[in-house]
Amino acid sequence: MKRTISRYLLLLIFLAPFTQSTLFAQNLTGIWRGYFVTEGFEQYKFELQVKQTGSSVTGVSYSYLSTVFYGKATLVGNFNKSGQNALIREIKTVELRMSGGSQACIMKCVFKYERSGKEEFLEGTFTSKFEKDGFVNKQGDNCGGGKVYLRRVTTSDFYIEPFLRGKIKTTDVIVNKAPTKKTIPTPIPEKKTVTVKPQPVIKKPAEKTNPPVVKNNPPVTKTDTTKTKTITPPVVKNNPPVTIPKPPVLKNRTNELVKTLVVNSPDVTVKLYDNGEIDGDTISVYLDNKLVLSSKMLTASPLTVKLKMDEENDEHELIMVAENLGRIPPNTSLMIVEAGGQRFDVRITSTQQKNAVVRFKYQKQ
Repeated sequence: MKRTISRYLLLLIFLAPFTQSTLFAQNLTGIWRGYFVTEGFEQYKFELQVKQTGSSVTGVSYSYLSTVFYGKATLVGNFNKSGQNALIREIKTVELRMSGGSQACIMKCVFKYERSGKEEFLEGTFTSKFEKDGFVNKQGDNCGGGKVYLRRVTTSDFYIEPFLRGKIKTTDVIVNKAPTKKTIPTPIPEKKTVTVKPQPVIKKPAEKTNPPVVKNNPPVTKTDTTKTKTITPPVVKNNPPVTIPKPPVLKNRTNELVKTLVVNSPDVTVKLYDNGEIDGDTISVYLDNKLVLSSKMLTASPLTVKLKMDEENDEHELIMVAENLGRIPPNTSLMIVEAGGQRFDVRITSTQQKNAVVRFKYQKQ
């Protein structure tokens, strides 16, 4: 079935509690880039370029699949420093590059500001309504919702607006001119899915695996009229349980538990994306100490691992190892887990000293 892409306009509300750690969010001036995921699990790239003067905020937003298939709009708003919240309203679309059957929509987003090391994030949820009347939908009709993930960056997938030039670091900025030709790109194929039958997690081998009891009966002596024959019982060998040793990268680095997820479905799909700007982050993934993905780059297309769980093998660990830190340390990724009707979003941060661990537990519903 052919899908059409709706242009999402933006009406944003930034919310964050007023603490000393959120003082960095008191000025939103700069570029925020990432993506939003709809309720139907469709993913689109998203970029904001905003300037804050006092409590007033102005700027533009981009919603796009690529730089030749996108929508751009202007926005205005205000920022309440005492309440640490902002209201941003898009005025109108100024550029559209999309299929003829698509309709523009207006988004409302509620964001939470977070800081991890030197990185700053805006994450939250959105709802949307159609901007104008269409062939089927009317102005104001529901256009869907989902989740939004943004990170403050120094580069633009399009070009830096004049109001930001000189206000952000531009040493590493890559300037891409906006396209003029209307072209619908070929969809980005998903990367090859790796399906792995997890190795069982062995808990307390001594208790779980009991060696067979061998009765040491004395030799049986059978008396014959001519000679005595001695029969010795056979020797039973006890094979120890198979345990996969930890690779050096899991031994030499700290393994930090990020989250424990309880799933009700035996079929679990894990998708890993770059969290924010695609800056060359590369990871390896281990499932129960076994390597399943080796030195793969994080992009907007997912790296996928499938788990098979059951009541006997009801607990598994997925470990994300940073092979490098990209252009913007640390190594960050977004993990989306789907298990039946369940969905979990986990933000992963790993370094060359610390691995990130996500534990899965199976409970039959």
